[in-house]
Amino acid sequence: MTAPRHLRGVALNYADGAAPHAVTIRDARPLTARLSLDRQGFELRPHATHVTHFDDPAEVRAVYYPEVEDLLRAVTGARRAVAFEHDVRLSRGARAATVRRPVPVVHDDYTRVSAPGRVRLYLADEAATLLARRYAVINVWRSIAGVVRESPLAVCDAETLAPADLRPTSEGVKHEVYLFRFRSRHRWYYFPAMDPGEALLLKCFDAAPEGAARFTAHTAFDDPLTPPDAPPRASIEVRALVFF
Repeated sequence: MTAPRHLRGVALNYADGAAPHAVTIRDARPLTARLSLDRQGFELRPHATHVTHFDDPAEVRAVYYPEVEDLLRAVTGARRAVAFEHDVRLSRGARAATVRRPVPVVHDDYTRVSAPGRVRLYLADEAATLLARRYAVINVWRSIAGVVRESPLAVCDAETLAPADLRPTSEGVKHEVYLFRFRSRHRWYYFPAMDPGEALLLKCFDAAPEGAARFTAHTAFDDPLTPPDAPPRASIEVRALVFF
């Protein structure tokens, strides 16, 4: 068995106006079987796909969205899942100017404002009924070009987060997200060398009032063990509404 690759003294960017904070990012692979979306807020799952061109939005919507929906129903036991948007990210290279870069700031994709807003936007005719019951927003993240060596994703254990840590983005931002205040109790993890046959599920919002992880802080980071000749990170994230 490979020894865990814990990373110490890694600089993470929080939204508290200070310099980057040095944290330990633990290797989550030894814990994979024990992780839970409803406790830690994230899980790693093996997941095959029939997509051949992730840079083709039409193919992603036609092929990958249904695959993601099937995965989320199976993992969560939800009665319904609706994939509604995606981003392809590339850390560097010629194509990096035409797609999004990895986000090197600790954040969460949806808030108490923007999560129900997505239900109203994409499922307007059903929104009132759907919002009356428990629902969640889950991000499904994967590599689309080999093993991730550069700009991997770090995820914070949701059990170490508190409501006081959340900082909604300021007024005037088109889509509200949560930024975070640094706390020394935050416990960070990553999955070294993720490959295209794996999917990382992140709980970005949960309407459950208690008993489940509600938000999951995450960020791209500079891995000090990245080889100098590592290829750029290419990844896709699909966000989906999940209804229980």
